Amino acid sequence: MSSRGAPVLFVKKKDGSMRMCIHYWQLNKMTIKNKVKEADVHKTGFKTHYGHYEFLVMPLGLTNTPATFMDLMNQVFQPYLDQYLVVFIDDILVYSRTENEHDEHLRVVL
Repeated sequence: MSSRGAPVLFVKKKDGSMRMCIHYWQLNKMTIKNKVKEADVHKTGFKTHYGHYEFLVMPLGLTNTPATFMDLMNQVFQPYLDQYLVVFIDDILVYSRTENEHDEHLRVVL
């Protein structure tokens, strides 16, 4: 069993099935966010009854965000792809033969 892990919560969906939610807040604290260019921040604006808001980091709901993000992930992790790493949008799978090897792979990726 790994000493690393995030809390998991299951939430019932409208159809009665369950959705698994994983709380990665500790990992997210260490993650470098993709910033929106200052000149483009106003383009992400939206209004609610609480006020006007703009994204400073790239939200996944914009049309080209997944493709842009996937391209960035492939560039960043290119040396490790298919050696011990698989990337799909914001999901990263690190695989290894041994626990020591896995610890090293995680250090490289993080």
